[in-house]
Amino acid sequence: MDAPSLLLRDLDADGILRLTLNDVARRNALSAAMLSELGSALDAAGSDPDVRVIVLAAEGPAFCAGHDLKELTAAREAPDRGRAFFARIMTQCSGVMQAVVTCPKPVIAEVSGVATAAGCQLVASCDLAVAADTARFSTPGVHIGLFCSTPMVALSRNVAPKHAMEMLLTGDMIPGPRAAEMGLVNHAVAPDSLRETAMDMARKIASRSSMTLATGKAAFYAQREMTLAEAYDYAAQVMVENMLKRDAEEGIGAFIEKRAPQWEDR
Repeated sequence: MDAPSLLLRDLDADGILRLTLNDVARRNALSAAMLSELGSALDAAGSDPDVRVIVLAAEGPAFCAGHDLKELTAAREAPDRGRAFFARIMTQCSGVMQAVVTCPKPVIAEVSGVATAAGCQLVASCDLAVAADTARFSTPGVHIGLFCSTPMVALSRNVAPKHAMEMLLTGDMIPGPRAAEMGLVNHAVAPDSLRETAMDMARKIASRSSMTLATGKAAFYAQREMTLAEAYDYAAQVMVENMLKRDAEEGIGAFIEKRAPQWEDR
């Protein structure tokens, strides 16, 4: 029999694509195979006009345990003590995290369990995140002599510096409600309402013009790396181009005429 897929895909009538990590035995670790499937799914979703929003969820008690430490350890048997494999897997993982950010479709993490190390990085890389109040987050590399340097990149871009450093230096677990206070996730909710909360958010976003969402998402991440003056110059240019799009003309017209807009996603 074929082995079950590491990543489950389900696209509903509203254009919401659920990507579900499905390697429960390995706590949904980001193995080379899992990263390959996730990267391919994100690339495909980005160019699929039927996909409007992506919800990233997971089966089992762990959302994602980060890198597969057994896979990393096995690589040490190579003559170079694993250097080539380590470089390849870190580059692959970094590519997937950047694919989440550069995907033109909004990505929402739905976190029901533990998200550690690169799993926490994955949550931080998503545009939005909803967690169960029983979920927990950590960057625990210091416990095993391996600083969470790549998770640090996403984490430090989502929470205040001292919050990020506390997580990175102590490796302590952060409960869902505290993660929401810190800005790592948007909401921490009761476990039995997690999926409904994430899907309600996804449906609300999916009802907007996908052209507008893609424009805004790209602009948001681009301007963060600019000076204030550069950001305003860039954002003004984006607004001008956006104003000339069909959906902006339709949306403004619909608002003035007090009717529902009819999006064409262009």
